[in-house]
Amino acid sequence: MPAGGGGSEVVLLMGPPGAGKGTQAALLAEARDLRKLSTGDMLRGHVERGTELGVRAKSLMDRGQLVPDELIVAMVKSELDGMGTVRALLDGFPRTPGQAEALDELLGDEGAALTAAVALEVDEDELVRRLEGRARQEGRSDDNEAIIRNRMEVYRKQTRPLFDYYEQRGKLERVSGMGSVDDVFERITGVLP
Repeated sequence: MPAGGGGSEVVLLMGPPGAGKGTQAALLAEARDLRKLSTGDMLRGHVERGTELGVRAKSLMDRGQLVPDELIVAMVKSELDGMGTVRALLDGFPRTPGQAEALDELLGDEGAALTAAVALEVDEDELVRRLEGRARQEGRSDDNEAIIRNRMEVYRKQTRPLFDYYEQRGKLERVSGMGSVDDVFERITGVLP
């Protein structure tokens, strides 16, 4: 049986661009038998399937507008409703304390609760190095150091309230994202029950 066991488990993985969230999310989901719920994937899936939520989201995105919290929350709810026992890894949701409160309510309705909010922390110079390397590999000229550092600042401002929210509830686990993929994975699993 996976490390997480068979009961309910909900892990939120947070971190700045370049922290290795995608890599760690894939490893963690597989190792602990969690379904990875990414808001980006959910949005694309609903749009592709032409669901009512997808049609509403597409109409907003086509006009260049942000998809509102209630629509994102409804998509997360539709995923959780179909699970039976809730075993999920959240990536990209929640992004605000308001979304975090909505998530707590959704999980409560499902008889579950957040297990941990894991924050990957990586030195900013290392993040810049990683993102510049990724931009070169992908042939993206728009990711220069100034743009990358601005993205870091936006991330800090947007997520600081979320860190406070989870710290006040005793759910925040700060984990160093420096070192090898295996080392980081071991640190993450070390803070989970």
